[in-house]
Amino acid sequence: MKRYLISACLVGLNTKYDGGNNFNQIFADMAKKGEAVPFCPEQAGGLATPRDPSEIVGGVGEDVLKGKARVITDKGEDVTEAFIKGAKEALKLATLIGADSAILKSKSPSCGTKCVCDGTFSGKLRDGMGVTAAYLQAHGIKVIDSSQFIKSSATEDI
Repeated sequence: MKRYLISACLVGLNTKYDGGNNFNQIFADMAKKGEAVPFCPEQAGGLATPRDPSEIVGGVGEDVLKGKARVITDKGEDVTEAFIKGAKEALKLATLIGADSAILKSKSPSCGTKCVCDGTFSGKLRDGMGVTAAYLQAHGIKVIDSSQFIKSSATEDI
């Protein structure tokens, strides 16, 4: 059986920065069957829920990993190290469960696969991955945007 690492918010766990979730029944069913193992890199990195919103300032996830950008809260607190720690924990879990793919929530500074907020806290997006998505991909884990997964699962058997 193929097993995925999945953003915990997608299965209904209240792990989003605001204490909410991004529940989707498809993903909850996958978790119930053991096909998807939920994980929140921000919590694993030591951040509380709820927490202040964070964005990548000065680049995208890959830049954070190279030390060229930082993850900052809307109150100006630097939470970069927590995001990097969470990314490393995500890779450990993916390896432990034998997952070669991760289904992640778009726009997140951790889990964004195609785009992230641009660091201005204005709702504008920039192309690129979040810290965890970039870290997983750099270590051979395929990252899949949750909306893209839903679209493809409508035409294929998961």
